[in-house]
Order: sequence, then C-alpha cells, then structure tokens
Amino acid sequence: MWNAETLLLSAHVTPRSGSGHRRRTLAAGAAILLTLIQYSPAQRPPPAATASVTLRKLTRHVRATGTVQPVDAVTVMVPEIVNSQGNLILTKILANGTMVTTGDIVAEFDRTRLLDQARDAKAKFEDLQHQVEQRKAQHRSDGERRASELQQAEADLAKAQLELRKGPLLSEIDRLKAEAKLDSAKTHVASLKKTIEARRRSEAADLKILELQRDRQKVAMERAQANSDRLQIRAPIAGMVAQETVWRREGPGQPQEGDQLWSGQALMRIFSPADMNILVSVAEPDGAALKPGAQALVQLDAYPGLRFHALFESAAPVASSLDRGTVRIFVARFRLEGRDPHLLPDLLASLDIEVSTEEPVLAAPRETVRYRRGRPYVLRVDGNGARREAEIALGIFDDSFVEVKSGLRQGDRLMAR
Repeated sequence: MWNAETLLLSAHVTPRSGSGHRRRTLAAGAAILLTLIQYSPAQRPPPAATASVTLRKLTRHVRATGTVQPVDAVTVMVPEIVNSQGNLILTKILANGTMVTTGDIVAEFDRTRLLDQARDAKAKFEDLQHQVEQRKAQHRSDGERRASELQQAEADLAKAQLELRKGPLLSEIDRLKAEAKLDSAKTHVASLKKTIEARRRSEAADLKILELQRDRQKVAMERAQANSDRLQIRAPIAGMVAQETVWRREGPGQPQEGDQLWSGQALMRIFSPADMNILVSVAEPDGAALKPGAQALVQLDAYPGLRFHALFESAAPVASSLDRGTVRIFVARFRLEGRDPHLLPDLLASLDIEVSTEEPVLAAPRETVRYRRGRPYVLRVDGNGARREAEIALGIFDDSFVEVKSGLRQGDRLMAR
C-alpha cells in the first residue's frame, strides 16, 4: 500500500523536464499527503464511551476530625473551704501517669491551721458536753430535794388535819392552834408545788441553752474536721492521673508542691484508660453517615503509623453552627475498640467513617450523569446507537457510582461524558 512518504518520493524521482512540471508534481504530492493525513485511522475520532446501569452496594468514606476523650473521667478541683483566708498551699500531688485506686490520696494541702481549729473545737465541745451532764445531775439532785420537802409538807398537812379532827376533845385554844397549823400547812404545800413547777421550767430552759451551745460547738467541730479532711483529696474512681495546667507565679504550668492555689481551681483529671471515646465534628451534609452500626478507621495525629477501629455510639439530635456562621455541624461520639497505651485524652484524631448501603441498589457511573439547571439527566443509548435524554432521581453516592432512584432500569447503556 502506498503511503504519503512513498507518493512524495515517487513524485520527486519521476524523470520529467521543465520547472513547471516540477511545480505541478510537488503540488500533487502535497494534496495526496493532506488527503492521507485527513483519512488516516490514527486521526479518526474514537467511538463514544458507554457504561451500564448495575446493581451494587455503594460505599464511601466521610472524613472527620475530633479528640480522644475517656468514657469515665473526673475533674479534681482545689477544695472549697468554709471561712478560708487566702490561698491553699499544695504540699503533695501525684505525678502525671500515676495509676490510682478508689480512695487513694492524690493531693494534699497544708492542714496545720485547720487541724488546730478542729482540735480547739473538739475540746470546747467536750467541755460543754461535760457541763450538760453535770447540769443534768444537779437538776436531778435539786428535784429529789424539792420532792422530799413537798412530801414532808404534805405529811405535816395530813397531821394537822388529823389534829383538827379531835376538835370536840380539845380546848378552845388547842382547837384554834390546830386550825392555824392546818392553814399554814396548806399554804406551805401550795407554795412548794408552785416553786417546784417554776424551778422545773427554769432548769429545763437552762439545760436547753447549754445543750444548744454544745450542739453549736459540735457543728463547728465537725465543720473544722470536714475542712481538714477536705484538704486531703482522694481519688473518686480508679484510673490514671493527668495534671491540669494552672497559673503559677511565673506563668502557666503544672502544679507543684509549695504552690498557692485558689479554691475551685482545676487541679487534675483522673480517667480510666480502659475505655476511650472520640468526639468528632461532622458537617451537616455528611450527617447521613451517623447511623447505628457505622464504622470508622481512626488515625492519631501524634502517632501516624497507628490505626484503630471505632463504632458509632451517639450524635447530637440537631446541628449547631460554629461562631454563628453558615457552617453547621453534628457532634458525634465514636467508641474505640480495644485498649492501647497510646490512647490518651485530648489527642487529635482523624476518622474515615465508612458509609455503605445495606442492600445492592441501582447505580450508574458518576461520569454518565449530567446536569441542566440543577436537574440530573443522562443520555441513554438504545440498541441502534441512538441517544435519548432521560431525567433521573439520585440518591447516595461513592467515589465512582451514584444511586439512581428512578428513571433507569438495570442494564441500560449510558453515554459517558
């Protein structure tokens, strides 16, 4: 077969005479060359690519970032002391990473002043308690004495009444004397009864005042003891110690023995390293990825070579905006599987959340989908090669395929873009 180069060579080597003939030969060779180039197989446009609509499971990954947080954690604060004056001086604190059990002393503040107050309050309470017991004993003794006097007065009254019954046998003078003794005995008994009742109320009030003083002192003693015990901070749960950053004289740093700290200041966190969560922020368009059973692959920024698996646990019911902006996010919680010493609180983590359909769905390649005024459509190719537009409704998608909810059937051939 002749090609362009052969024709040109033949045109040049044909023996003819004259410059005009040479020019005509060159023009003919150029025309032949252009014709061959135009109709060469290498320059013909390739046939249009098509793709089929198939049933398949769609899987895509949603990228999210968050921080590692323990499931069980308690923030230990500098204790609040009633009637405290000034800051509290730290005398003992456990180092970062120390493992503790419930009830272990994790920090302690200077208790000298409070121990003195508790001791003085206890001494006053015990003194008032002894006074109450002594006053009760004295009141019982006085009551017995007054009861004995009343009994003697009543005996004298009965004797005077008995003497008066001898009236017919007594002389006038003796009878008058007996009546006078009877009146005196009645008056004495009545007077003793009033006195005993008044003394009883007075003694009860006096004892009540003393008991109130004792009870008030007991409250002061218990408060002083509680304040003293509060300066010894014990671990509420078993776990690992993580000191908080506090403001020291030279600037922010870890608390040290001898530091003066304000009441209510965060001192440390105790967390259980057995169970860890990841709190992530997921953009509102990707909220569909947050469903029961969702899995994620976790990578820590501090340890790029490590990989962990996590399961979706919960998410906020509504999306919230950041700084009143237009971007809205869902805050979700993923539970990390397994236990690893590298998993520590507040580490930054990246999650690849896997989203897949439960059953195969009708799917088309993404490059076959076109859009006109925001409405999706495809070019469907029939058996004769003819192309027809078909509007479709789309669902979820992955990197290569998109779900077709309506408008197509399985096996349809579509024109790719």
